[in-house]
Amino acid sequence: MRIVSGKHKGRRIVAPKNLPVRPTTDMAKEALFNRLANQLYLQDIQALDLYSGTGNISYELSSRGCSQITAVDSFPGCVQFIQKTAAQLDMSISAVRADVFEFLNKTPQKFGFIFADPPYADSTESLAELHAIIFERQLLIPGGLFVLEYEKHKSLTHLPGFVDARTYGSSVFGFFVDQQEEV
Repeated sequence: MRIVSGKHKGRRIVAPKNLPVRPTTDMAKEALFNRLANQLYLQDIQALDLYSGTGNISYELSSRGCSQITAVDSFPGCVQFIQKTAAQLDMSISAVRADVFEFLNKTPQKFGFIFADPPYADSTESLAELHAIIFERQLLIPGGLFVLEYEKHKSLTHLPGFVDARTYGSSVFGFFVDQQEEV
């Protein structure tokens, strides 16, 4: 994987082979961040990277100026890799080992951007539950954005706050805002 833009543009990061991950492709990540550049001022927000895996999205956020990033993953090897890489690149990423649902139900923080890339094996119902917790607990600040990555054979357009979906290969990015907010 590589960092697409910002301070560490072009930097390649090689993750250990033993991590149970499916990193977002560089093409999809670049398309996502091109869209985010027109919607969010990353330097001013707190970001949350759920199911962070290798930290791919967190590194991109940091490289582009986001200085408050929380990366959550349940696998200890992923959390250790993110901590090590963030330290090497002098990135302020807080890597947390936790179950995503438990983290969301306990965190007092609010975020301007939430990204989630759950395992593709997760059911549509599980994805809807993730969405529900984020919006019921009001974890997005006004004007914030939630992006959920999922398989293209699933549809989440029925969920509240849905504004758009973009397909890249076998992946879809679903874009959601608070129901009172507009994009």
